Amino acid sequence: MNKKQLIECVPNFSEGRNPEVLKQITDVIEQVEGVKLLDIDPGKATNRTVVTFVGEPAAVIEAAFQAIRKASEVIDMSKHQGEHPRMGATDVCPLIPISNITMEETAEWAHRLAKRVGDELHLPIYMYESAATRPEWKNLATVRAGEYEALPKKMADAAWQPDYGPAKFNAKAGATAIGARDFLIAYNVNLNTTSVRRANSIAFDVRENGRIKREGGKVNGAILKDEHGEPLREPGMCKSVKAIGWFIEEYGIAQISMNLTDINETPLHKAFEACRQSANNRGIRVTGSELVGLVPLKVMLDTGRYFLKQQRRSVGISEEEIIKIAVKSLGLDELTPFDPQKKIIEYQLEDSSNRPLINMSLQDFANETASESVAPGGGSIAAYVGALGASLGGMVANLSSHRRVWDHRWEEFSEWAEEGQRLKEALLRLVDEDTQAFNRIIDAVRMPKSTEEEKSERAAAMEAATLYATEVPYQTMVLAMESFELMKEMATKGNPNSASDAGVGALCARAAIRGAFLNVRINAKDLKDQARAAEIVKKAANIAKQAEEKEAEIIASVESHL
Repeated sequence: MNKKQLIECVPNFSEGRNPEVLKQITDVIEQVEGVKLLDIDPGKATNRTVVTFVGEPAAVIEAAFQAIRKASEVIDMSKHQGEHPRMGATDVCPLIPISNITMEETAEWAHRLAKRVGDELHLPIYMYESAATRPEWKNLATVRAGEYEALPKKMADAAWQPDYGPAKFNAKAGATAIGARDFLIAYNVNLNTTSVRRANSIAFDVRENGRIKREGGKVNGAILKDEHGEPLREPGMCKSVKAIGWFIEEYGIAQISMNLTDINETPLHKAFEACRQSANNRGIRVTGSELVGLVPLKVMLDTGRYFLKQQRRSVGISEEEIIKIAVKSLGLDELTPFDPQKKIIEYQLEDSSNRPLINMSLQDFANETASESVAPGGGSIAAYVGALGASLGGMVANLSSHRRVWDHRWEEFSEWAEEGQRLKEALLRLVDEDTQAFNRIIDAVRMPKSTEEEKSERAAAMEAATLYATEVPYQTMVLAMESFELMKEMATKGNPNSASDAGVGALCARAAIRGAFLNVRINAKDLKDQARAAEIVKKAANIAKQAEEKEAEIIASVESHL
């Protein structure tokens, strides 16, 4: 079965002050079936709004076209003013590959969109980044040079003929840049100054393009040039970063406005630290920052872990706590509240219906288990008990990393705490997956069986569902077995005051394995492929035997502390 292709579209509209105008644009996006609107991020000072939506390519292209059409109707560029560079009602419209689609394929969709906009809306369209038709137009800044005000002259210049649409100045809608690019983070760093000149100095220190070299290093010195007459440049601190300084009247501060075009080369925290270093050298303080649009989860987790390591603290804590550290460290909530559920792209795309049990309270989960419903059953409970065991192991690791006399061992225990978090999350997923496996069997049982073809299809579905229901608890056994190593290390080398917690963790791991083993056996007996069933049961029995030995070993170690 082909996996679903997903692309993200992040159009920037030249309107950030009139919510009624913005609603007309976002309404047409939401009317397109198969598209999910993720974020609307207006800026009053920039008079610009970044909209983010995602879906399969054809649906995204349709939504983008409708949004560009509506923007051309409701935004008048001849009256537009704002801090951000711009040249059209829909200023830029990038497409970003999210899953199961290449950049080349995404660029093809960008060209389809551009051709339709040019042909049907009669707007001049320039292609940029990975969809650019000329090397010099890959850079958006080059395409947008001179902004809206320069368009009449550009339209008359043969060198500036658009890729699609008429080479004719559209006073109301301007021109649009459509492209395909990697995930870009739009990020602003707040300063305790109102000086745009000083903000720009910091931006020049940070951005890859740096600043132009001048004679004697003086601001008013003559520009130094190479043998081709091109200005020489002093590179900035951060690769793949574009930056300018500006003043935001709405907040009464200057900011460094950045685009991080390759977060593997320059992650968010590195850009922030570079700004902070440059600002400190100039007697200026960084007071916070803001993310424009959405951000990948990995970026926030990498940032949180970076700042935890700076503090010599364990990074083996929950995802939510790591993100909280990232938000506080970057000051992302200085100007407006930062809601991870709305700002992190994976959280926006997450389908909570796949985790109904884990999203319950402890009491609701217990009540549901105790009800007359056959699910959740022993398999889900085994996985949950295993998750609790791994959690206890992680807890002892974290307590050990913070023990005053073991400051020199914080990294050792941090790594074990991370392992506990990994196992906990994997086992928690199996809590719901075990119930889903049972539901597959029920679905197969209910399939029609009137004809021979239907009987054959039903039998195949039953076999596949039963195999799945056997493999899920087996995975619980494998993961719970892995957790014994964590518990052993914590019982023997961790904080001695918490040795009993490691012991309880070991008891949980063994209970999870024994419970899951019962589920493996009861489901495996219904498999038609008895050779496969025997293989799984044999491996599971071996794990169950080892679990008894590991548990006894760890409990003996714990007893020595008591």
